Amino acid sequence: MCAYVVLADDDPKQADLIRLYLEREGHTVDVVHDGRAALDQIRRRMPDLVVLDWMMPRVDGLDVCRVLRRESEVPVLMLTARAEEDDLLLALDLGADDYMTKPCSPRELVARVRTLLRRAGHAAATGAGADAVRSDGATFRASDPVHVVGSLVVDPARFEVRVEGRLVDCTPGEFRVLEVLASAPGRVFTRKQILEHLHGIDRYVTTRTVDGHVMNLRRKIERDPARPERLLTVYGVGYKAAEPCSAAEPDDAAGARAR
Repeated sequence: MCAYVVLADDDPKQADLIRLYLEREGHTVDVVHDGRAALDQIRRRMPDLVVLDWMMPRVDGLDVCRVLRRESEVPVLMLTARAEEDDLLLALDLGADDYMTKPCSPRELVARVRTLLRRAGHAAATGAGADAVRSDGATFRASDPVHVVGSLVVDPARFEVRVEGRLVDCTPGEFRVLEVLASAPGRVFTRKQILEHLHGIDRYVTTRTVDGHVMNLRRKIERDPARPERLLTVYGVGYKAAEPCSAAEPDDAAGARAR
């Protein structure tokens, strides 16, 4: 699985070490040391994946990520010395697909890159035969079902989400979470089960990733994100998509609601 990676990090020693490990994996790597150079390089040649340091001169990693999400769906792995939960959720909210705190193991970083590329369907981008590749990189067949839950429509083949006819823009991670929940309204999925759909059985991503994606989805598809009617928390277990009758009667679902 050889890919083209843009690595943006203002620490030359760390950048060289990460580049060395990625190149040993067979990837082609371009290294830049500030956010403006990162955007210029990405626009010059769209990469398969971006490794992005949070704290950089000229334009920081968060602003780079924000711009990237307006322009593309390239997978982004964020690196930062900030380890607070709010920082993790902020990075995910802006569209990062994964998050590592410094100092980080280069071997773990390579494993996470491998996982992100697999999720993005990099290895399956050619030779799909009767399959096609949708916008998040996953393969699909024309027979893939469209999930309809009341006024919520999740179309895997088109990589589209609509709520009451309105098109909703989702990151690949958010789409995968919503696709899983909408596939079985009323069924409770644990965070671990959702992660298996997001990342296979990879062990490098935490369940907080799921929480971040659900929080972002609620902001996008709920009338009131603080009182969700479509994506419900089942405390101590996980999440579920409300069945249509429940979504239409929010008071009946109060016991299952999230904060």
